[in-house]
Amino acid sequence: MDGLNYLTYQEPIDSIAEQRKAIMQQPKFRRLSTLPLINVPCPFCSLLCDDLVIHNRAGQLRVEKHGCPKAIAEFERPPTICAPRIRGSDATMEDAVAHIASMLRAAKRPLYSGLGTDVAGMRAVLPLAERTGGVLDHMHGEGIMRHTLALQDSGWMSTTLTEIKNRADLLIFVGTDVIHDYPRFFERVVWNQHSLFGPKPERREIVYLGRQLNTAPGRSPKGRNPLHIDCDIRQLAQIIALIRTLLKGNSIKARRVAGVPTSVLWTLAERMKNARYGVLIWSPASLDFPHADIVIQVLCNLVTDLNNFTRFSGLSLGGNDGSVTATNVCTWQSGYPLRTSFGRGYPEYDPWRYSTDRLLAHRAVDVLIWISSFSARIPPVVPKIPIVVLAVPHLKLRQEPEVFIPVATPGVDHDGQLFRCDGVVALSVRRLRNSPLPSVAKIVAAIYESL
Repeated sequence: MDGLNYLTYQEPIDSIAEQRKAIMQQPKFRRLSTLPLINVPCPFCSLLCDDLVIHNRAGQLRVEKHGCPKAIAEFERPPTICAPRIRGSDATMEDAVAHIASMLRAAKRPLYSGLGTDVAGMRAVLPLAERTGGVLDHMHGEGIMRHTLALQDSGWMSTTLTEIKNRADLLIFVGTDVIHDYPRFFERVVWNQHSLFGPKPERREIVYLGRQLNTAPGRSPKGRNPLHIDCDIRQLAQIIALIRTLLKGNSIKARRVAGVPTSVLWTLAERMKNARYGVLIWSPASLDFPHADIVIQVLCNLVTDLNNFTRFSGLSLGGNDGSVTATNVCTWQSGYPLRTSFGRGYPEYDPWRYSTDRLLAHRAVDVLIWISSFSARIPPVVPKIPIVVLAVPHLKLRQEPEVFIPVATPGVDHDGQLFRCDGVVALSVRRLRNSPLPSVAKIVAAIYESL
């Protein structure tokens, strides 16, 4: 399978870029190179905010407008250049690629994990994994698994960021405050200045279910505080089950459920029924406890129940470090989501068996290829399994890998495409500065050619 080829069709873009470069090299246009770059997409969280204003001063980037703390920290990181390494010693790129190829030729089951890359990088990894009989998993594989299991078991009625921005009047955040992973979520989606169809954004009602959540961003521009129902997220299934019972008109004798007064949940259930367009929002990564996929499934069932009364949708937040991108590319190329193995000569999906932690703990793989081109995510420490790391040059490793190759970051050092957290929009990110670092796609393609 090879769908959505338009995502990597670069000829028109390259042609425009070449024309622009030729024009900028003319003396009378050189002064334009000092102007700030506008409407820059940010690749460092899966909101993919595309309104940043960034200045490039001799390769050092500065965020001038619309930058969140995460974007400022990553964009403004001083450029770092280092050589590839083999067993801790500097090496040429050709030698590093050849060494990795020799490792893969000898491997019986390599693991391709991390997978923090763009569409082109992931498209390059798939044929390499197929040729070498490898296993694919993402650094956020546990959250992806919870998301996928619920979707496969019962399906769901989901929405998009645009629908929320233009229609929602009630937002319920379940087990997450969103801000930790998506700093501009409220600014961009909730308290936006304009809404096409829904109520005025400042009139939206915000509800939090969970404990130790940062609820300050949920305060409306006019000072109305959100409703915060303090509860243990491991008991969310009980709370949601009670709300579903109340929606069906059944009476409840218990005064408290999971530590929450039944009267509070009854009021919430009535508010849900009377919403014009309500949304339940959760983050699979935040629901980090055994069988959390069941909680997600119960949330999806609650959304279905609510649609008997009004219009209600769910939104599962994920996608940082290119996880939605990696999942989508793997699905359209192989027919299966991540945690898929090519060890039998064809794609085989198993969300439990092919997790990175499980495979490494049981030494069921003999080479780990770790890819992280957005953030400095370190690979697991595995003393007896050789590791190859393709990552940002400022990554500080806990153990020296067999091979380390510094790679460029999509949306900073080279052009690319990424999927947004709601999975329905792919945005182009663009090169902001010149960099000698290669992209993940180029390195993986070179390894493939060397096999």
